Amino acid sequence: MGIILAVNGSPREEGNTARMLQTVLDVCAGAGHRTELYQAGGRAVHGCTACGDCGSHVGRCAIDDWMNELYPKTAEADAILLGSPTYFADLTPELKAVIDRTGFVSRHDGMRFSRKIGAGVSAVRRAGSIHVLDSINHFFLINDMIVPGSSYWNMSLSRDSGEYQNDEEGVNTMKRLGENIVWLLEKLR
Repeated sequence: MGIILAVNGSPREEGNTARMLQTVLDVCAGAGHRTELYQAGGRAVHGCTACGDCGSHVGRCAIDDWMNELYPKTAEADAILLGSPTYFADLTPELKAVIDRTGFVSRHDGMRFSRKIGAGVSAVRRAGSIHVLDSINHFFLINDMIVPGSSYWNMSLSRDSGEYQNDEEGVNTMKRLGENIVWLLEKLR
């Protein structure tokens, strides 16, 4: 079976974004796939410095922090989920660092993300989540990844803790996203 890795870019480990990602993972685990939710948000992180040293440290970023723990997980995964709350119509700095740094490391490591499945999710109070999802999807598409859709945009109208569970359409969208990832994994095998 496949490996599905979800990266939570929210500093709230039990927040709406984490719960959205977990809904998708639960569907995938229910179909027999191995899943993991990795907490990136809230951790001290440095953005990419464009030093180019990832070319001489294949499979590792020259900045020695938790990103070098995360990258092998992304390289091993068959599907990668990236989740972020919407902060001023954009993603969190932690998730942006994940995108930039793992993206460059992958390019120097044989384009390790090529033909993997990639899906993003975003929690939002009212607006701005489309930009967040666009940023995440741009990462997937430039890395030659396959992006499944769902029954609506992969977002939930939820700001305060616990609001996601009350967003029936958002919950159903995450469940359908999980079903589509499972379906796509089976087709790709």
